[in-house]
Amino acid sequence: MALIHLLVGLLTNTLETLQALTAPTSPTAPWIYGILFLIIFGETGLVVTPFLPGDSLLFAAGVLSSAARLNVVEVWLTVFCAALLGDNVNFFIGRYFGHRIIASGKINRVMKPEYIERTQAFFRKHGGKTVSLARFFPIIRTYAPFMAGVGQMKWARFITFSALGSAAWITLSVGAGYFLGGIQFVQEHFEVIVIVIIVVSLSPTVVHTIQSRTAKRRTQSAESPAE
Repeated sequence: MALIHLLVGLLTNTLETLQALTAPTSPTAPWIYGILFLIIFGETGLVVTPFLPGDSLLFAAGVLSSAARLNVVEVWLTVFCAALLGDNVNFFIGRYFGHRIIASGKINRVMKPEYIERTQAFFRKHGGKTVSLARFFPIIRTYAPFMAGVGQMKWARFITFSALGSAAWITLSVGAGYFLGGIQFVQEHFEVIVIVIIVVSLSPTVVHTIQSRTAKRRTQSAESPAE
């Protein structure tokens, strides 16, 4: 129950939950970097947990770093290692078990076919760069390593794109929180800013999905015999 309460808090009120976790009197304060590691690893490394907070968590960690609650360098290194390890675990799950997992349909409630289709479309458009670009798109960043493994991408190529994308994503997300965290407006409207960040992150994916479906319908209409 404590774990569920923690996850709900991080999803619904990220900054206040992290503030509570890092309070000097909190029993979780010494473990805060481990908590950050596990959440970022889980979001990336486990195909069934794309709902875990990523962008908002890193932004909040940056805000707390600017307030000296966390060390920004330690935050960066912690979440970079988590993201890189998560990508690798997900990649090898996809490589050795991916086809069986998809064919079984046992986790379709989480690993929805439209998520797989969206990620595959991303790969078709961007190729190997998808692994890097996916870092900036919620949900797709969870499935991109898995689909790279399913597609038998060479590991050396995968890890290079993964490291570059992870470094860029973490630097921008944590850096934004660190440099903007001291602004009063940001502190007073944190949840609104997080929602904006998530909407901006999701908007290219939504637009791409709409375009793909529109193009598919047009193709089907063109192929259908005239009545």
